[in-house]
Amino acid sequence: MVHTIPITKARIKLGEIAKRAHLKGEYFILEKDGIPVAGIMSADELEDYLESQDPKVNQIIKEGYKEYLAGKTRHARNLLDELRSDVNKYKKSKKNNNVQRKNS
Repeated sequence: MVHTIPITKARIKLGEIAKRAHLKGEYFILEKDGIPVAGIMSADELEDYLESQDPKVNQIIKEGYKEYLAGKTRHARNLLDELRSDVNKYKKSKKNNNVQRKNS
């Protein structure tokens, strides 16, 4: 939800405004003499916005989307299963190496 508030009133309620932006995802447009001059949003959302303006990030997104359309992706659950399997194989290998060293 977007709220418009005079800067003088926002200054008095800044703590409350910041809390609402952070916890509830509300937006605030600050006005001076009825003219919008600034906005307040959560820091997380601002970081996401700034990141989306980075040409390098946009290029990575485009490349990822092309790979997705080409069917070069897999479900995250399958990737996690594969990683767990690799970790388990590594642990077993390490355990077997330790047993062999003790028997030597």
